[in-house]
Amino acid sequence: MNERSPEVRDADPLTARPVRTRRRRRLNHQHRILMLAVLAGLPGSLVALTMIWTSDLTPKAQWTLTLLIVVAGYGLIAALQREVVYPLRTVSNMLVALGEGDFSMRARRPRVGDALGQVMGEVNELGDMLREQRLGALEATSLLRKVMAGIDVAVFTFDADQRLQFVNQRGEHLLAQSAERLLGRSAEELGLASCLLDEESRILETTFPGGAGRWEMRQSTFRVGGVPHRLVLLSDLTRALREQERQAWQRLIQVLRHEINNSLAPIDSLAGSLAALLARDPRPADWEMDMREGLDVISQRSNALNRFMTAYSKLTRLPKPKPGPVDVESWVRQVSGLESRVRITVMSGPAATIHADRDQLDQLLINLVRNASDAAAETGGGVHVGWTLTSGRVPWLEVWVEDEGPGLADTDNLFVPFFTTKPEGSGIGLALSRQIAEAHGGRLTLQNRPAERGCRACLHLPVSDRAT
Repeated sequence: MNERSPEVRDADPLTARPVRTRRRRRLNHQHRILMLAVLAGLPGSLVALTMIWTSDLTPKAQWTLTLLIVVAGYGLIAALQREVVYPLRTVSNMLVALGEGDFSMRARRPRVGDALGQVMGEVNELGDMLREQRLGALEATSLLRKVMAGIDVAVFTFDADQRLQFVNQRGEHLLAQSAERLLGRSAEELGLASCLLDEESRILETTFPGGAGRWEMRQSTFRVGGVPHRLVLLSDLTRALREQERQAWQRLIQVLRHEINNSLAPIDSLAGSLAALLARDPRPADWEMDMREGLDVISQRSNALNRFMTAYSKLTRLPKPKPGPVDVESWVRQVSGLESRVRITVMSGPAATIHADRDQLDQLLINLVRNASDAAAETGGGVHVGWTLTSGRVPWLEVWVEDEGPGLADTDNLFVPFFTTKPEGSGIGLALSRQIAEAHGGRLTLQNRPAERGCRACLHLPVSDRAT
């Protein structure tokens, strides 16, 4: 439609035919102020002009007064328009500057009772607030960039089309390319498409251009401008696992060295003494008895070393559990009835059946009850055994064993293999018990009782869907 035509076509809701309507032109704010000022001064001006031209004044005086009235009216109208429009333009310019991030513009301070001045003051306060927020955002962004650059985690963000929008320095190293070459490329091109399949955290064993190994993948969804984006975090587990493996080997070597030296040192000493005894000439009268006693000690230490190695093999060769239905009450009562040295009290819990390897659970609970009985025997106390069920999305069975013994003296080495404070202990009971618990998807904890004397051992086992 051409600009000269003031008409537009609309559809009639009854006949669905186009109807010609005339466009209304609305005056802008400046013109409305001008028109109102003219209308406000027009009656008085007309009355004054009427009186001037109907009076007995000379024509020169009449024209002079008429011109004076017109000029004064025009000046007043212009001043009124300037007083109204200029502050509004100032506010408009300030708002435009704020929108563009320029917080340097300021309006004059308002006078008391000046409504327009109060508007200017509010705009000034808005500018101060936006400047502080911008400064805080810049500082937070700077801190975030430093954190992103310093953390040893690869960070990637993808838009709704699975195209990379952000990557930190660790991510650049992992993909062996700069951010300029990575941004905008799809997850499939970068080899990260598998990371966007679901939002569950999982362990990946894969190779990237910048490294290979095991990676912990975590991801979540966030929104930018209402559009969903994906955040992917990749943590390198290889170094942490190697460090844990190194520490485990160090602890194991320390235990093996200690146990082997305990047997080899007396064997070496006795072998030297017996060799010296045989080399003596003449030999003492009781040399045969000394020889026999020395050989007996060597045999005992050899058998102890053999038992140690057998126990180690048992710990490292735990068979895979063979699950089956296990009634919790009958299991707890049967195992508790095997101990007769101290008083065992069974605290009945809710009826429950779990899906687990009964033989391995027997071995686990026997170890816990036996340790509790050993501790209670030192003080003449008793042992309490019970179980509870925890409600939730995944129900858990908690079997607890409490003793009235002296409590735990060294909690750091409880699950260290072959570490024991008992003269006749093997040091593998708790380590084997925890291994059995973890093989069933559970956990085993030991801690001193907070309010009473003694220790509390808790076995947590998941209740599977097949359990009732």
